[in-house]
Amino acid sequence: MRITVRLAVRDWDYYTPLALGDVTSERLDVKVDRVGTLIGNVAADPHHDAAEMSFSRYASARANGETDVIGVPNFVMRGFRHRCIITARNSPVTRLEHLAGKKIGVTGWRDSGNTWTRAALSHAGVGIENAFWFAGRLTEAHPITDRLDGFGRPGRIEAVPGERPMMQLLETGELDAVFTPFMPEGFFGPASKFRHVLTDFRAEELAYFHEVGYVPGMHLLGLKASFVAEHPWLPEELSNLLDESQRVWLEKRRKYADTTPWIIDELGHVARDLPSHWNDSGFAVNERMIADFAEQLHLQGLTPMLLSPANLFPHHSDQTSGSTSRTGVPA
Repeated sequence: MRITVRLAVRDWDYYTPLALGDVTSERLDVKVDRVGTLIGNVAADPHHDAAEMSFSRYASARANGETDVIGVPNFVMRGFRHRCIITARNSPVTRLEHLAGKKIGVTGWRDSGNTWTRAALSHAGVGIENAFWFAGRLTEAHPITDRLDGFGRPGRIEAVPGERPMMQLLETGELDAVFTPFMPEGFFGPASKFRHVLTDFRAEELAYFHEVGYVPGMHLLGLKASFVAEHPWLPEELSNLLDESQRVWLEKRRKYADTTPWIIDELGHVARDLPSHWNDSGFAVNERMIADFAEQLHLQGLTPMLLSPANLFPHHSDQTSGSTSRTGVPA
């Protein structure tokens, strides 16, 4: 008998084979629910059994002793962060080092992506204490909400005054840079008022990869612990399904590459510049990345103690043979 799993995820393209039924399992019937915003806590959500979830919020829950969610080291959202720092087109800021002493906007202080981006900035010599930080909504279309999560510090880490959209502040020069993984409307095109801080962010990101050996993971797969207790085999089975969907989608992207004129070049760069295991799931292959992220969470004051990879993934830390290869397209 197949077990139904209700999975909440964002619109990552590589879920398409799974959502369409091209990738299936004899033991699982996966119902994909596309969500625009990550659900707060899958353990308390009556509509879902598994979900894409923030790595930083999962780690914070583990640090607080919460065990109602089983995290799986399948990082459904990965990406380099150097490209996620944008500025006004006429800004003199062209290097990460130029952000020392500047005003920087973030869409959420403890977001996993922003944690990684601050780590990249710190690597360039600009730590949290070397800049002034403002948390707020990216554009007028984004909701007004608490984006500090209790981590604000007057004079150093504050909410955007008046809840003004950060892209407006960037345009007027009241902010020098903004961290965002999702480029705002109007960013692309010759008339854009904004640009990436780094002109050649690919070169910076590739150098970063050669130094650390991984592409940072922002979101992971989380399942209700009560559900896993009934079906202990479920995390691995579901993770393998996601990996297979990734593999099938990449194969199709390489075949049907005419969706944009140069996507075939991008696929070629990934295949040539990164090792085939860059997007593998599993504990062992991701252990260094997990450890580095845990260290950043502690250094940045987001967790009270330094968590180990085994603290974060106790159900997987002793399973070093369960890694699945899934060379995928960039998220």
